[in-house]
Amino acid sequence: MAISTTWSVSNMTRNEADGGVVTVYWSCVGSDGTFSATEGGKLRCEPDADAEGFVAYAALTEDDVLGWVYTSLIEGEETADEAKARIEANRTGKVQGQIDRATAQAQGMPWVA
Repeated sequence: MAISTTWSVSNMTRNEADGGVVTVYWSCVGSDGTFSATEGGKLRCEPDADAEGFVAYAALTEDDVLGWVYTSLIEGEETADEAKARIEANRTGKVQGQIDRATAQAQGMPWVA
């Protein structure tokens, strides 16, 4: 079975006064339906309601917020898309490792039928 990757935002904390998001809790799960590997984290934000491009809490979509997460994961000269792909490849590799171990090993005792 193919390994799929799912990104999600599980919760956010925001300022009541201006709707600026201050914390994003996220996860990336790689799964083949039997085995899974999860990476997650907390992104701290410094919202500025007066800044160009500010999006009020009520107008945000999960895709908007995940874009912030991908950008926060950039290493070196990567783009946000490359950072996202790197994390996904890592999760896929972890799941594949679990599959490989499970199919290469068996449990039991020879004296028990």
